[in-house]
Amino acid sequence: MSDFTLNASVRNDLGKGASRRLRRANEQVPAIIYGGEKEPQPIAIEKPAFYKAIEEEVFFSSVINLVVDGKSEQVVVRDLQRHPYKQLVTHADFLRVAANQEFTTRVPLHIVGEEHCVGIKDQDGELYHLATDVEISCLPKDLPDYLEIDISDLEVGAIKHLSDLVLPAGVSIPALALGEDHDGPVLNIVKAKVRSADDDAEDTEGEEGSEPGEE
Repeated sequence: MSDFTLNASVRNDLGKGASRRLRRANEQVPAIIYGGEKEPQPIAIEKPAFYKAIEEEVFFSSVINLVVDGKSEQVVVRDLQRHPYKQLVTHADFLRVAANQEFTTRVPLHIVGEEHCVGIKDQDGELYHLATDVEISCLPKDLPDYLEIDISDLEVGAIKHLSDLVLPAGVSIPALALGEDHDGPVLNIVKAKVRSADDDAEDTEGEEGSEPGEE
């Protein structure tokens, strides 16, 4: 069910100070597992394997085998907290999943056919991404790596919504059960903005009419 296995240990030394000490040691990442019928469990994940795993997009839409002190749990990533300017994960949240229970998560949206898109190729249009991922609900065994949408036949002015996505068997989009008002757009093809001669002239005048340091 999982292509990813991470090793972790139970974390008993809690609090912000303990998390900072753990990160300074640079060997483990503080995290927590929650959900299911068990209490939330603070853990520390082995850093090298974890950092290697998060380089892969599919990791975030996979059921992960998390081995905590020798005991396996099936989880999905719920959230990663990152340092504001360093390439560091400061904390990770994992949600327990059960084989016979549906759960909700987000998976990437992949767009294909852009090089053949009628609106882009023949009608001077541009693709606007309105969503990069989609919230879905499914059993762990049905979790897709991503959802795909083909835009080959789309013309300028076309809009694709959540309801236009082709879903694998066993997968649903919770938002669609809430009514048409929640059928959000995921992409559209719009006419490319054409710069006029007046725009170019204004830019040139602005560049020529000022010098560095002038007010």
